[in-house]
Order: sequence, then C-alpha cells, then structure tokens
Amino acid sequence: MSTPTVEETHARCEAVLSQMERAVIGKREPLEMVLMGILADGHVLLEDFPGLAKTLVARSFAQVLDIGFARVQFTPDLMPSDVTGSSIYRQSDATFEFRPGPVFTNLLLADEINRAPPKTQSALLEAMAERQVTIEGETRPLDSPFLVVATQNPIEYEGTYPLPEAQLDRFLLRVAIGYPGREDEWEVLDRRMRRRVDDIRLDPVCTRDELIGMQRTVEAVHVDRSVGLYMVDLVTATRSHGQVQVGASPRGTLALLKLARCRAVLDGRDFVSPDDVKAIAVPALGHRLTLRPELWVRRISGDDIVREVLEAVPTPAARPASAPAP
Repeated sequence: MSTPTVEETHARCEAVLSQMERAVIGKREPLEMVLMGILADGHVLLEDFPGLAKTLVARSFAQVLDIGFARVQFTPDLMPSDVTGSSIYRQSDATFEFRPGPVFTNLLLADEINRAPPKTQSALLEAMAERQVTIEGETRPLDSPFLVVATQNPIEYEGTYPLPEAQLDRFLLRVAIGYPGREDEWEVLDRRMRRRVDDIRLDPVCTRDELIGMQRTVEAVHVDRSVGLYMVDLVTATRSHGQVQVGASPRGTLALLKLARCRAVLDGRDFVSPDDVKAIAVPALGHRLTLRPELWVRRISGDDIVREVLEAVPTPAARPASAPAP
C-alpha cells in the first residue's frame, strides 16, 4: 500500500474535521488535538466536566474514521477480565473458549477511567503500552491501530482511584473540551430541533487502511536539528524548574516530536516549525509533571509550568520551506 502525500493527508484531515464539526460544534482546536493523537497512534486523555461531549468526540471519531469502537464504563467493581476478556468453559466438548473483551477493538473509550480500581487500570496499562494483553499466561496481540480515548472528571474525586504517574505518562496528550460559546450553544439547540432526534449519524471519510497510511505520512515529516534540540530544551527545563518535583521524561520529548509532526501535516507542511512545537507543548507535557505539594493549595498546574517554560526557553529560527528534506 502506497503512503499518501502530505497534501493528500492534509485534505483527508480537513474532511475528517469537517464531518466531526457536524456533531461537535465550535470546538475545532480540541478536535484537532484529538485527531493529532490519532495520527500519532497515541492515546488521549479527555479531562473535563460532565456533559461537554467527551464521549461524543470518541464515538464520532470512530464513525468518521470507520474503525472498530468499544466503550467501557469504568466503575469500582470493574474486573480486569471485563476489559480484556476471559476463557469460558464449554461443557459440550469440555474445552475452554476465549471470549475477547472490549479492548479488542481499534478505538476504546475508557469512560471515567479513574473510577476503576488499580488492578483493572493496570490491565488496561499493558494494552496501552504493549498493544497486547496477557490472559491466563497467553499473550494476545491487539489489532492496529489500537487507540484509547479515556475520560475523567477533574473535580470529582470521591470514590475514585487517581491514575498513577506511569499510566498518565502513557497518554500522548491531555485535552479539555471546554464550554461552548453563546452562539455555538444556540447552534447546538438549533441543529437538534431541526434534526428531531438526539443521535446524529456521521459519514465515514476514510477506512482503517487509509488511516494507517495517514499515520505513515506523519513519520516522513522532516524535523530540523535545531527544532529537535528546542524540544529537548523544553523538556529539560521542566526537570530543572524550581516548582517541579519530577519533570517530563524522554517519553515527553517523543510526544512533542510526534504531535509537532502531526501539527505540521494538519497545516499542510512536510516540515516542523517551532510554532508547531509551541502549539502542542501544553497538552503534550502538562500531565507529565509532578509538582511540589505546596503548589496544590495555590492551584498551580502542570500546564502553567509548561507555559512558563515556553516563555523562558529561546525559540530557534524556523527552517525555510526551501530547506532540503532528509
């Protein structure tokens, strides 16, 4: 299968976003962020208040990309086998039959992921990290692409199990949807009245194989050494920041690389600019920082630290469009 050009991938991304905006109105930037996570073959954490279309975003992307979709509502009594699957004894022939769980799909919506106990979270962590699950000693690979879109409520902590740093670090980026503006929210109401039903059916604009081809296109985007060192300097600055207890790991630097390439493709370019890095630095790094405990009272977040770092680290000159590709 041939790899599509940057122009072809850019055009298809525009078609995906246009279709998505039929369901999610006035939220172009968060939709672009989630699409970049998908193009980078990474997992996305949607963290926002209830009722802000987090579930709708995940389900709609599965429809538009025409890939397999499954949803798991995480609860305190959810068992690992409820996610990964289990073997069922068949009395008819005295054998065990494996019945796959919802993790065997292309896009898994892990709804309210922080409500599940750590044992269940760790089962999902293996799937996210290794693209496989181990059940009763047997390792079973997951189909490509395998993407987890997880949601959690940032203000409701009673009866929850906060995600450990190791699992948070597995999410390529963290995205907030946010409340719609006045006109956008009226548009939501107007379209609902004209539609006369709650559900909206979106049209697929690409296939699973075409999505994999788009992911390959991203891998061909050029990153100049100066821009790559800028990514390294940003991540290094989070480690030496006086308000940070543990900074971003090299996995954070790789997240910058992947997402900056995707940002360039969404803009129709085959090279990464420093502005691409700045555009994705906060969602890529903010959730990877462990701040000093005294900052919790002052309501300083990892996102705030990343914004400070972006102001402090010198920006390299952008590579001219005529520069040679690798």
